[in-house]
Order: sequence, then C-alpha cells, then structure tokens
Amino acid sequence: MNRILIVDDERLIRAGLSKVIEGISDIHLVSGSASNGEEALQWLENHYADMCITDVRMPKIDGLELIRHINDKYPWMSCIVVSSFDDFGYVQQSLKLGASDYVLKPVDRLTLHDSILRTYEKINESRFDYASRLMLKRLPHHKDMLERWVEQIRTVQYTALPLMVVDTLEMLESWIGDRFYYLSMLAMAWLGLVNEELSIEKMEIQLEEGKDLGLGEKTIPIEKLRSYFRLCAVRRLEEGATRLFESSMEANDQPTRKAIEDVKQYIGQHYFEKITLQELADVAMVSRNYVAILFKKATGNTIWNYLVSIRMSKARDLLLNTPKKVYEIAGEVGYDNSVHFSQLFKGHFGLAPAEYKKRMET
Repeated sequence: MNRILIVDDERLIRAGLSKVIEGISDIHLVSGSASNGEEALQWLENHYADMCITDVRMPKIDGLELIRHINDKYPWMSCIVVSSFDDFGYVQQSLKLGASDYVLKPVDRLTLHDSILRTYEKINESRFDYASRLMLKRLPHHKDMLERWVEQIRTVQYTALPLMVVDTLEMLESWIGDRFYYLSMLAMAWLGLVNEELSIEKMEIQLEEGKDLGLGEKTIPIEKLRSYFRLCAVRRLEEGATRLFESSMEANDQPTRKAIEDVKQYIGQHYFEKITLQELADVAMVSRNYVAILFKKATGNTIWNYLVSIRMSKARDLLLNTPKKVYEIAGEVGYDNSVHFSQLFKGHFGLAPAEYKKRMET
C-alpha cells in the first residue's frame, strides 16, 4: 500500500488532490493532510507515510524546507512538489533536494496520476534492491531456514507452515531493526530465493506482490507500525508458500482444478458457518466421499484442515487488528466453544492466542 500525506495551504486544493489520488487505485491511500509544513511535521511525528505531495509556498514552514526535514528524519519517504509557480528556481531547488517530480497547478489528473505511479515504482524498486542485497549478505548465516522451507514444500507439510512463517518473520525482522517498512520486500525476496531453490526440481511459479487491503487503516499511528508491517509480511509469506505448495503437487486436469477452486471459494465465503461435506460436494458436483478424496489428492491437505486454516487466518487478523476478546473472535470465525477455538489456534500457530499476539506485538 502507498500511504500519502498531502500538504497545501488551500483546503480546496487538498480536497481535489485527495479525490485524484483515491481514484487511481485502492493501493494508493491519502493517510493525512496538512495546511503547511509545520503541521505536516507534527503529523509525521505520530503517523506513517510513504510519500508526501506538497505545495511550495506556504506559511510557517514552506515546501522546500519541509522536504529538507523529511530527508533528514524520514529518509524512506519520497516527495512530489505541486505548485502554481512556474519558476525554474523552485523546480531546480526541489529536484536538488531529491523530490521525485514537480507538477504544476492547475493539476492535470493524468499528470499527477503518472507522477505518483512513477514515484511509487521507484520506492518499491529501492526497497526491493536493498532487501535483495541484505538477503545475500545475511543468507550464509541462515541456510538452515532456507533448507527448512525447501524440505517442507517439497514434502508438502502444510501443517508446519504457520510456525515456519512466524520463525521466518522473526529472522527477517532481526536484520532490519526498526525499519519495518522493509519487511514486505524482504518477505518477497525470501520467497524468490525459495523459488530459485525449488526450480532445481523444475517447479516454476510467478510470485507477485500481494495487496495489504484490510490489514490496516488508512492512517497508521507510529505505535501500530510494527504490527502492521509484520502482518503484511506474514500474509506475503503465507500466500507465497501456499502457491509454492500448490506448484509442488502433481498437475491436475482442468476440471479437477476448477472443482477444487470452487470448493475453496465456497469455504472462503462461508468459513464462519457450519459447512457440511454435502454442501461442498454439491459445489464440486461430485459425491460426498469423492470430494474429500479429490481435495486431498489435489492439495495435499484435507478439507477440514483447510477450513481450519482459513478460520485461523481470519482469527489471527481479528486478534492483531481489533480489541475483540478471544471468545468474540471464536464466534466470528465459526466456533461456539472458545476453549476449543484456542486449542485449534495453538495447534495451528504453535502458540495460544494471547501468546501469539504478544509475540507479534512485542
């Protein structure tokens, strides 16, 4: 996700920029706005942003001075200057300070759109390059973790995935300290490395960066930053590992793949309900007994273990992103008995709900 701070002393301009940004795609979010550089710096003391779009001439602290402060205190951010002053001096100064672009007012929607996309691409490229270099530097000391991933994927050990992901996350986080914004890219670089190892076995899979929709609010307070980026990295690792697991299974014919995907989709939509085997058989258009056999053969996992994994994933998101109690979360993901739910959670993640939350947030 690309979280953007807008800084302009005209309220209507701020509103117009917000409208343009939110119309680009659901990946780009306006996290905050300020009427001058001083307000912007106060906001940044308590909130996170990837990008700043700022006017040049503003009271108290102007746009150029704001960029200097951002370069000094928030070096991971990129800035785009938007100004009505067609003055080469401002362009020259802003670019000299490292601004990624300079857009003139009145702002053309497509021009701003392109500027944001180019800047976002540069941010991602820079972070991924750093993550890849760090991976090469640290890997010699963590080959055991790489071997663990390769072995468990080759032998399709689904049940070992949750704890393996948590252990991998802690390893990656130990490399970066409090620069949590590198976690997602490190997770992607790690998956790419695992995929390279598996390619020896002729397994080909295209890994793409996922979306973090639903994992955090538009505006992320500094105290929630670590939890947010850890959860994003966990999702990257889980999604990537699942696709690698699937690619390691024998290829199924198209009708079988469609039946399995239909069952998965149904479970994803009804995981909080009491699902019967007959319902799933009806979805796959096969018999009750055969749907269970088909699913296990195609995925290496039983239907009920898959259902539990979906429920546990939803429960984990609720546990880390809401103040809800364990019994409330249990009910929301389909369990009337919170004790039974906690046992399943521990069996899945290797830790009880409270212990897992503490490990993820401390």
